[in-house]
Amino acid sequence: MATPTQEHPNPIPRRRAAPPPSQPVSPNGAQRRYSERSHLLGDLEALRTIYTTNGHATTTNGHVQPDAVGKRTSKGTVAGWGRHILKRAHADELKHIPALAVKSLPAVVLGTLLNILDGISYGMIAFPAAGVFTGLGGVGVSMFFVSAIISQLVYSSGGSGFAGANGSMMIEVVPFFHILANDIASQIGEDHPHEIIATTIVAFALSSLLTGLTFFLLGALRLGSLIGFFPRHILVGCIGGVGVFLIITGLTVSTRLDDDEFALSFETFKYLCLNLHNLSLWLPAFALAVILRVITHRYHHQLIFPLYFIAIPIVFYVVVAAARLNLGKLRETGWLFDMDTADDPWYRFYSFYDFGATRWSALWATLPTQFALLFFNILHPPLNVPALAVSLNHDVNTDKELVAHGYSNLLAGVFGTVPNYLVYVNTLLFYRVGGDNRVAGFLLAGATAVLLFVGTGPIAYIPVMVVGALIFVLGIDLVKEALWDTRHRVNRSEYVTILSIMVCMTIWDFVMGVLFGIIVSCIFFVVQSSRRQSIRALHTGETVMSTVRRPGSHRAYIREVSKQTTVMRLQGFLFFGTIAHVEETMRALVQDAYWQDSPTRFLVLDLALVAGVDMSAAEAFVRIQRFLSAKEVVLVFCGFEPEAPVGRALTSVDLLEMEGVELFSTFNDALEWTENAYLRAWFDSQKVESRTVGMSVPMRHARQRIDPACPALPGRQGGIILRDDFGTTPRMSRLLEAGWETIARDTSPEMAVNEDAEPFATLVKTFASYGEVDRELFRPLAAYLERMALPEGYVLWTQDDEPDGLYLIESGVLRAVYHFAAHTPDTEESMVAGTLAGELSALSETARNATCIVERPAVVWKLGVAALRRMETEHPELARTFTRLLLKAAKLDYDILLSSLATRQ
Repeated sequence: MATPTQEHPNPIPRRRAAPPPSQPVSPNGAQRRYSERSHLLGDLEALRTIYTTNGHATTTNGHVQPDAVGKRTSKGTVAGWGRHILKRAHADELKHIPALAVKSLPAVVLGTLLNILDGISYGMIAFPAAGVFTGLGGVGVSMFFVSAIISQLVYSSGGSGFAGANGSMMIEVVPFFHILANDIASQIGEDHPHEIIATTIVAFALSSLLTGLTFFLLGALRLGSLIGFFPRHILVGCIGGVGVFLIITGLTVSTRLDDDEFALSFETFKYLCLNLHNLSLWLPAFALAVILRVITHRYHHQLIFPLYFIAIPIVFYVVVAAARLNLGKLRETGWLFDMDTADDPWYRFYSFYDFGATRWSALWATLPTQFALLFFNILHPPLNVPALAVSLNHDVNTDKELVAHGYSNLLAGVFGTVPNYLVYVNTLLFYRVGGDNRVAGFLLAGATAVLLFVGTGPIAYIPVMVVGALIFVLGIDLVKEALWDTRHRVNRSEYVTILSIMVCMTIWDFVMGVLFGIIVSCIFFVVQSSRRQSIRALHTGETVMSTVRRPGSHRAYIREVSKQTTVMRLQGFLFFGTIAHVEETMRALVQDAYWQDSPTRFLVLDLALVAGVDMSAAEAFVRIQRFLSAKEVVLVFCGFEPEAPVGRALTSVDLLEMEGVELFSTFNDALEWTENAYLRAWFDSQKVESRTVGMSVPMRHARQRIDPACPALPGRQGGIILRDDFGTTPRMSRLLEAGWETIARDTSPEMAVNEDAEPFATLVKTFASYGEVDRELFRPLAAYLERMALPEGYVLWTQDDEPDGLYLIESGVLRAVYHFAAHTPDTEESMVAGTLAGELSALSETARNATCIVERPAVVWKLGVAALRRMETEHPELARTFTRLLLKAAKLDYDILLSSLATRQ
């Protein structure tokens, strides 16, 4: 007979590469290809595509359409977008821009009104309202408008994927700005106002530079998604703290109370509530805010908010005219803003930049606050951008948005103004009234520039209650979002964290509140993690077996003796809070009460689902190994490699080098090794017994002859680790009892006497556990079998091949590799002497479901498909008996294989 070759005639086919995506189809049915020379502004919809998104075309309702310009429309900078437009646009096509401008006028008017309201309410309070900062409200408004214009130009020039993105100053930075200003003033001293203001305004610009650099790096390195892992409830607590600050600011702005003078005391209560004049200043503003929220709770039209605040000054001046009140007197009593600098130009804040007067030591001392401000800033865009994308049904790249935020804030820092970001609410309203294109964004930037150039003079005629009501509205909204909206959405510990952060920020400051929130969250995380069960499953080895195909008697023996194997599957991160329960459970396994009934020989720890192990947990495993070693229990690790984080942690305490510790990469390998150890212990016990008793008793002779029938054990062998004196310990006694009841019982004396009775000997080893193997009945089978000697590495068949027959393994080891899906690991199954290979596909004449190769040189008996069909005709009784035995063996094999697959989950 010819020796089989190493190469299989049907190699595994390679996967074909995916076909390239088809080109867009034009309306006339022709395939359209885009290049740098393609016309983009052929009609109004194409024009809107260019001015709506980078890489995505949208319609008026905001739904994403196929990209009409290709990836080259994604320009990350203003200059890049400008070159893009100039290169592609044609003069006769630009005539559609006026149509878009007219369509966008309602959105531009609304956006301008929102910028006015935000600029007055938040720009006015950018600086503290007392001390050396008195009268700088107009400067703050100018800085607000400059930052808004810069961000609007960057977003509208292609930086943002939202065509109608609205940029504005980060209002959440106001509390931190007050901390910066007050800290600088306290360090320099009130008698140096010029140095204080110069250092403060440099600190504001520095915050923009730090924010811009951080945003740019996060976006460029594609790390925007990492921010999403930050605990949401800490951010909610910080937002609630900002809401409380804004309510307090509304009180101080309305009553002209200095921030430093406000305290949670009875004196402050008397000043605000028992002084009728002060009560009349802030109570109407607060009432207006509450009334607006009651209205918007019932009615949801987007124009309610701006029209409400337009109506307030109108009603105010109607009352003033009707009562013939003096504006000067109203300004003195706090009903109108006292703008001493109303005639100053918008660029007045640049006059405060004096690097010679800047106290760099004081600026350096503010870095902790700067980093807290930075930490708070970077959390908003990665949360706002996806939320806005969902609201508008629009797909954008968060990392690209972060890069745009980086550009806008770096430019804001260079131009000496405050940080900015994409405003969720303003953008949403802007879209809803037709501002879903970049033309509207440019027009909004122009309208905001007009407001900047007009100056802050008109602010002197705006009622203070308008600004106070705006601040109160936002403060109430943020407190409601933090406390009311989350009451049924978070657990008790998270709600306590939110509340405690708000209290800490109110009593102390924002930096302490952020740090306090992080510390409290860490404590709660440790407590909650320690309560979570790290033990995913705990069972004995009899409930799961390796995927090695063994003779039925061997499997029966292993199933019985594997009761001495304990399997513990762990999960999560093992640290000092979770390892205690694991250690207690392992100690219970070797306690006298449990040990007497269920002595353990192997403890298999599956760490495949363990993310990491800290030093405390690694040292706990060392303690576990010591008390297991005292009981001669072998600790078997599996599910990781020594180079993996878990492996490095255990190697750092020298655990994997200790005697009595084994490591395998997979759970199946660990089970296979323990099963081989049990089998080796049984056959070695027969050698010892035969040497002790001698060969005078025929039954002893028969038992001794079992040893040559032991198949080559697959996988890692190792030394003989079962060092008990045979028969002298409860564990070894149970091994021997199981061996006599399974392996010895199914060993045929006739086969033992006549070793050369092949293929009958292989038939007995394969089927003796499933039924009687009658020599006379099976004698004709030899004529249908073909003996084959297979070298190591030979491929019997590949997956999806047509079946050529089934194989009975006389010696050696075969390995089947199952490939079920593209993204799942392959499943391997070893087949030793006395087992079958390829039986189901041969019986059903269906394609092979695995690839089978020779792991160790093997001798097999092949029953071809044609020979099987001949036997069914010529010897039907033999065929029926043989098929019945085949199906019994195959069912057990596949039950074990499916069980192994289920244990992966």
